[in-house]
Amino acid sequence: MALPMRRTLVSLHRATCRCVANADASLDVRHPVPLFLPVRTKKRYFIPPAVGVKEKTESNMEAKSRAAGLIIRQEYMERPINLACTAGVFDPYIPPEGDARLSTLSKEGLKQRTEQIRQSAASQLAIRKIKEHDSLFVTKDFAARAQEIFIEAHNALTQFNKVKLHTLVTERCYPEMTRGNRYKTIHWRFIESLEPPRVVHARCPDMVSKGNLYGQVTVRMHSKQTLAVYDRFGRLMLGSEEQPKDVLEYLVLERHLVNSYGQWRLHGKIVPSWAPAKDPIIKTVMIPGPKLKVDQELDAVNFEVPKPAAVQWYK
Repeated sequence: MALPMRRTLVSLHRATCRCVANADASLDVRHPVPLFLPVRTKKRYFIPPAVGVKEKTESNMEAKSRAAGLIIRQEYMERPINLACTAGVFDPYIPPEGDARLSTLSKEGLKQRTEQIRQSAASQLAIRKIKEHDSLFVTKDFAARAQEIFIEAHNALTQFNKVKLHTLVTERCYPEMTRGNRYKTIHWRFIESLEPPRVVHARCPDMVSKGNLYGQVTVRMHSKQTLAVYDRFGRLMLGSEEQPKDVLEYLVLERHLVNSYGQWRLHGKIVPSWAPAKDPIIKTVMIPGPKLKVDQELDAVNFEVPKPAAVQWYK
């Protein structure tokens, strides 16, 4: 009895399914839009590790990323190189001892003049290379232009105009000029030229690759200037605004000759070994005083200012 009953139920189920299919076809009933989008069920190929998981090393992370198909960029440990300027002064000019003090008519001055003429052969070859890339380069006019760049750069430094200063000095000279001037006030003034500036040295080195030329020209400038540096409290640290001084400087200007948009910029300064020492900087130091009460004044207290102990400084 169980087998005929099962066959009867199967036949009834098939008949019912056919009737439902015929009814859906006749009424054109469609299934509604699915409630879950297929994007939510998409498989995640890379799952970041949970916080606090043990053995979370760099090698494991790199292996998991490669298995997931992610590309990890290689990290280079080399230091970046700035091709806009060189890292220093190539074959620096050695100023003769006693410059601006010895006359050319004296015996020592005549020796210095003849030595400069002997050493000017390499400078002439470098000037020829510079003229091949810069057709407007003239030695006499360039010295006056270098003095204008020097004045504009120092005026921009006193006004803290960083944008203009970057156009007048190289990336190597900029930190040397601005280091330690954050909380200071600088008053600088160019008064006059004691001697006309002139070109005394020229070099045309290459860097990184052959043909990547840079022009370096050294200009001798003897002028009268005033300089006064104040600290953040308004106290004078160095120099004077009223007392001018005679300054002999050897300025190095550089230009990237291969770059058609390159400009001559201040690159450095040569300080000879026989130059006199600079004036010491006067620093503002706070001396600790006695602790006073509310109803007490300093004049009523017998307090002696302690003398600082002698300390050896190493630089």
